[in-house]
Amino acid sequence: MEMNKHRTGMEYWQKIIILLCSGWVSIWIYRSALSPVYQQINASLGGNVSDTALGSIASFYFLGYVIMQIPAGFLVDMIGKKKVLIPGFIFFAIAALIISQASTITMIYVGSFIAGVGCGSFYGSAYSLTSQNIPAEKKSFSTAIVNSGSAIGSGLGMILSSYLVVQLGLPWQIMMYISMVMTVIMLFAFSLIIRNNKDDVAFNNQPDESIEEKAEESISLKTLFSPSMLFTYVLYFATCYAYYITVTWLPNYLGTERGFEGAAIGFSSSLVAFASIPGALFFSRLADKYMHRKVSFIVILELLAAAMLFITVQSSTSTYLMIALIMYGFLGKLAVEPIIISWLGENAPQVGIGTTLGVFNFFGMMSSVIAPALTGSISDATGSKVMGFYIAVVLLVIGSILFLISNINKAKRKA
Repeated sequence: MEMNKHRTGMEYWQKIIILLCSGWVSIWIYRSALSPVYQQINASLGGNVSDTALGSIASFYFLGYVIMQIPAGFLVDMIGKKKVLIPGFIFFAIAALIISQASTITMIYVGSFIAGVGCGSFYGSAYSLTSQNIPAEKKSFSTAIVNSGSAIGSGLGMILSSYLVVQLGLPWQIMMYISMVMTVIMLFAFSLIIRNNKDDVAFNNQPDESIEEKAEESISLKTLFSPSMLFTYVLYFATCYAYYITVTWLPNYLGTERGFEGAAIGFSSSLVAFASIPGALFFSRLADKYMHRKVSFIVILELLAAAMLFITVQSSTSTYLMIALIMYGFLGKLAVEPIIISWLGENAPQVGIGTTLGVFNFFGMMSSVIAPALTGSISDATGSKVMGFYIAVVLLVIGSILFLISNINKAKRKA
């Protein structure tokens, strides 16, 4: 095991967990920084920007992100994680600079799209690294730790943006400068820590090269789009749809429709992110302990998350709303995602994992392109974003039922 140790005595897979968690922090500070300051962005652009146009800022980001998923997955398998991650984060830094200098909504769209393309390099690289380097008995829990970076970054982005811009009155561009600094730090960390493909040996002692030799005969459209895999993509689409509506529009919804003000908007919205950390760690531990119950865990968590989101928009008082938000965070995307990824690793093709993850995340993240702009359009047409949240609830229920049925049928075929 000496080859997995570095000067500090920390094993390579442990360094990978810390590195990837930090990567999600930097990405999510950027992702969550703009939604609390849509009003300030609108004011800086002349005050004539519609909710649909503001929601499209996130949609352009996620469009670039989604477009990169499958190509990035192929590139991870072909040339390695390091050679995909570093150019991607260079694009990310350039994008933040473009947005910070934007004088029109179109320029912000361009920067957002480039940021999405850059960040699109991360998912397949990150979970290929965890899949190949983390011990099997620690995978679900380790994935939950990596995913907690999303929650930390999301919460920090909302709080910093609300406090620095909304409460202290600093220019909204300051959040882009913070993102640039963090991205540069991550570039140095990727360069120093991640091994090149030829040096990166999987934890099961199977080199990447041997995996690549088998990829052509094992990865096919039939395996990638089998019924159980297809309904997993549908479930992930629904999971992401609910989460990205919350990330994109919850701060604005709390401020314009529920009477929250100043830093309270960012703090309340960040509860979803912070509550997800103990949820992810707790449920991933259970999933590792009761591995044969993963489908049950996934379905129950998804349905409970849908119920909490419904209660959030139905609640008559701020207290009930806050409780529902905390519970949605505890039970929602970031809590269930490590279990879904773990289940995917057990049921997906065992080679070409970057490609499989790219296809999986492509379908899930398609919702992030649709949800922000669609909810903005609903808001412009009805004067409220409530219907957008109801759509998310319905999708979660449908996705959970289809996923459950496909797994029941799969079990019957095996029997």
